[in-house]
Parts: sequence; structure tokens; C-alpha cells
Amino acid sequence: MKRQTLFLNMFSAMLDALGPSRWWPAQTPFEMAVGAILTQNTNWQGAARAMANLREAGRLDAQALYALSEAELAELIRPAGYFRLKAGRLRNLLALIVEELGGDILTLADAGLDTARKRLLAVKGVGPETADSILLYGLGLPSFVVDAYTARICSRHGLVPEEAGYDELRELFMDALPPDVALYNEFHALLVRVGNAYCRPRAPRCETCPLERFLP
Repeated sequence: MKRQTLFLNMFSAMLDALGPSRWWPAQTPFEMAVGAILTQNTNWQGAARAMANLREAGRLDAQALYALSEAELAELIRPAGYFRLKAGRLRNLLALIVEELGGDILTLADAGLDTARKRLLAVKGVGPETADSILLYGLGLPSFVVDAYTARICSRHGLVPEEAGYDELRELFMDALPPDVALYNEFHALLVRVGNAYCRPRAPRCETCPLERFLP
């Protein structure tokens, strides 16, 4: 209960200072899943341009994308960076959606959180952050998303050791908080915004950070 109170107070402090985030910028669960691959190791701007290419080509559909060759797909997503690597990863995800889920990624949610997460993690190129992003933002399942911003903020606030891994950080939040999709969505988005604007790797802006009063 003590950890839950701390996290909820941190959440309120960030929300009061920054306002709601309204994540994730996608029109459908499938677009969100594609975007989760495209945003790997890049910013949303590049991924958004790649998504625009897919939309303009009339390919933002699982069957239509899967019908493309890997080279054709790579060319369309070039603005996302690492486009050849991501084309392969995206085709791996498309194989799951088309061949095992009947073309509808929402079918994955019917299996429940744990099974859906295992199936996503079994896809080559889909790591924990990508899987949890798809689960939370695309499928509406309560799986907390962890990223480098979350790790840095938690470490600096003495919540976990600096070397803490992804699963430890995810469990930290999921053990303390109720399984609330809207809460997980906004909490992760706010941590990203705070990490980007204040909790920087070098020269952090602690004195003006919404979380400054929670530092040990």
C-alpha cells in the first residue's frame, strides 16, 4: 500500500504539471501494432512518416502488408530508420496476425494478458517493450510498458538499482498498482514526457521537475 500511494502521488504530480498525454497516436489497434515496430530505436516523427507512406499506398491492412515482399515493405518504411531490419520484424508480426489470428490482431486479446504476451514475445524482433506497448495501447490489456525513461527515473528516485532489468521494473509497477489500462497508459506516457524534458541522462533539470519532491 505504501508503494501504491507513492506511485499514485507521483502520477498526480506529473499529471497536474503536464496535463493528459492522449497516447497512442494511431487510428486502429493494427496501426498501433505496426507503429510499435516502426518506433523501435527511433523517434515518433520518423515512424509517423513511414506510417503515412503505408497509408498513402493503401497498405495499412494486415493482408495487404503481408502480400508485399520484404524489399517492397522496407522501401515504404524507409523514414523509420533501420528499415530493412524493421521490415523483417514487421513481416514476422504480420505472419502471426495473418496466419494465426485470421488477420485481426484483436483476436489475440481473447487469450488473456499472459498468453497474449507470450505469443507476442515469441515473434522474432518483438521484445518486451514492443509487446507491452501493443498489449496496452493496441489491445487494451493492463500490461505496464517500461522504457529507458522509466528506468532512469526509477533509479534516480531510489526505487530500483541502476542495473534493474525490464521485468523487474515492470513488476515494480504492476505489483503496486491496480490493473487499470487507463492508469498504465497515462502513467507510462507521463514518465516518457518527464524523462525527455527533465530527467535527462546529462544535466537533468531536477529543480523544475514535477517529481523533484520525491527524490530521496
